[in-house]
Amino acid sequence: MKNRYAVILAAGKGTRMKSKLYKVLHKVCDRTMVELVLDSISNLDMKEVVTVVGCGAEQVKSVIGDRSKFALQEQQLGTAHAVKMAKDELVGKKGTTIVIYGDTPLITSETVDSMLTHHENTNAKATVLTSFAENPFAYGRIVRDNGGKLLKIVEEKDATEEEKLIKEINSGIYCFDNELLFEMIEKVKNDNNQGEYYLPDVLSLIRQCGEKIETYLCSDFDETFGVNDRVALAYAEKVMRSRINTKHMLNGVTLVDPESTYIAPDAIIGCDTTIYPNVTIKSKTIIGEDCKIKPNTFLENAIIGNGVEIKNSTITNSKVGDYSVIGPYAHLRDNCELKEKVRIGNFVELKNSKYGNNAKTAHLSYLGDAEVGSNTNIGCGTITVNYDGKNKFQTKIGNDTFIGCNSNLIAPLEIGNGVVVAAGTTVTKNIEDDALAIARVKQENKQGYAKKLPSGRQ
Repeated sequence: MKNRYAVILAAGKGTRMKSKLYKVLHKVCDRTMVELVLDSISNLDMKEVVTVVGCGAEQVKSVIGDRSKFALQEQQLGTAHAVKMAKDELVGKKGTTIVIYGDTPLITSETVDSMLTHHENTNAKATVLTSFAENPFAYGRIVRDNGGKLLKIVEEKDATEEEKLIKEINSGIYCFDNELLFEMIEKVKNDNNQGEYYLPDVLSLIRQCGEKIETYLCSDFDETFGVNDRVALAYAEKVMRSRINTKHMLNGVTLVDPESTYIAPDAIIGCDTTIYPNVTIKSKTIIGEDCKIKPNTFLENAIIGNGVEIKNSTITNSKVGDYSVIGPYAHLRDNCELKEKVRIGNFVELKNSKYGNNAKTAHLSYLGDAEVGSNTNIGCGTITVNYDGKNKFQTKIGNDTFIGCNSNLIAPLEIGNGVVVAAGTTVTKNIEDDALAIARVKQENKQGYAKKLPSGRQ
């Protein structure tokens, strides 16, 4: 196999997006477009990847990180000029270079690999990725000779009426012999209406040298789809979502309504799990087997065990153990970790808290910075008072403990094993094992006094 290189064109601001965010940083299914393009070449043994940046260079670099080298295009003077900016990294190296736009998020690794292989096996000096479009307006048309070979690429504005009827289009994705690419790119001129240096002109120069130019047909037009505005972004999102959902269904996951299910590309879901409508599963989420993820659930960076049921809840940056039940209307955030068979019920919020096996908080409680032991029950209305306005403090609750309803646990605090905290108690000091804690204001009933009050019954 020849050495392979890639140039990603990501310098444009994308004015038609009408956004403060640079175009290639807009997301499709929770991944920026430029990351998705990089994903498509990540397993193809690229010797070097160079991303050409311009507008928003630092932001693009921070997203891509060490996945690529970078070249700066300070002035956007056309696609050939952009590729030329990668010269310092690639000039003189033997092998094949693929040029891809950073706003084509639907291109797949399989297509890129097949195109590169075709280019190398045919000993071509350049290869153009083509596709068929039902509505080819605005795309360059592929004009072939009588033998079916590429004759020329004609842009929409230059096409004759007959050429405009051609539905095979230029995707703008190319493979080149790397050495020849940077030799020819020096000869490209900008004598056109836009005063720009166009990459397709390299093909004309290669043809004039009598070198071989090939085409490779991509059967799915969507893969070549470029995103230039919010309408196109929404279409790309729809296509990508369909791909992701189809993959999971073929792997044994039930999606009750795929059209209303949103799953990030890197999410992992075990077989025989059922995902109900209006569920959003964001990046870095792993869901085990035999789970039920009920409607209106939001998961992000969540690790969910096997046999878990989640109802209408939000879980971020947290872990839920096997056979636990969460919700409805629960919120787990900031490094919560639940062991097996935990029950977190409606309107319960957990923050940076750990629960042992079979522990439960059924409803209407907040536990922040807490450790809850196994088989412990937290009654409704319980609050760990973990913040004094400046610092956060931890509450530790042992095993087999019962916290009565409407209890305030003033941290820092340690509650032992087998403890009972009476309902309505405000706990301000540690409780030893097997103790009963009760702290209430003494109740006093004044007979007939209610009638003397302004709001009293007459």
